[in-house]
Amino acid sequence: MTKKERAEAISNILEDLYPEVPIPLDHKDDYTLLIAVLLSAQCTDIRVNKTTPALWAKADTPQEMIKLTPKEIEDIIRPCGLSPRKSKAIHQLSHILLDQHKGEVPRTFEALEALPGVGHKTASVVMSQAFGVPAFPVDTHIHRLAYRWLLSTGKNVQQTEKDLKKVFPREKWNKLHLQIIFFGREYCPARGHKPKECPICSKYGRKNMK
Repeated sequence: MTKKERAEAISNILEDLYPEVPIPLDHKDDYTLLIAVLLSAQCTDIRVNKTTPALWAKADTPQEMIKLTPKEIEDIIRPCGLSPRKSKAIHQLSHILLDQHKGEVPRTFEALEALPGVGHKTASVVMSQAFGVPAFPVDTHIHRLAYRWLLSTGKNVQQTEKDLKKVFPREKWNKLHLQIIFFGREYCPARGHKPKECPICSKYGRKNMK
């Protein structure tokens, strides 16, 4: 079986299990999605979704966010971890959106990645989920599953992203990355994983599972 044949078989399983995939981070618009994705770094989506309502109540636009101090933002987002760094980034990027982008979230990878606290993975999520631009955001979970499923031997998320883009059709990237996230949570966790009971690993996974 070639890697592309394996990828197609895995894609079919994911489509059967998750024909519809909601965006896991609660948001109101492009701006709140950007902030939510930034907050999700080294934090679970569930915790982010529990934290953001209090933040949106205070500020859900760049105009309102810059009225808060970084310390005020930090106090609200503390449950998400890394709050000093994240609050500073949120405050700074809100200023930049107003000063350089007319208060709008930019629609290019280059402009997004130039914002404080926004790396390639965050930019990829915003481009795919907010603007529908084909992207394949790869976090540590997708990186792990791609290795388990013999789709990549990349040593880092950057290489894994390149490998996945080669074997999956471009028009499926946006949905697939969400399908893989949902599948990983339900069937293919980092700990307590049972390969023989996993719908994908039992058929297409590595024999010596890690």
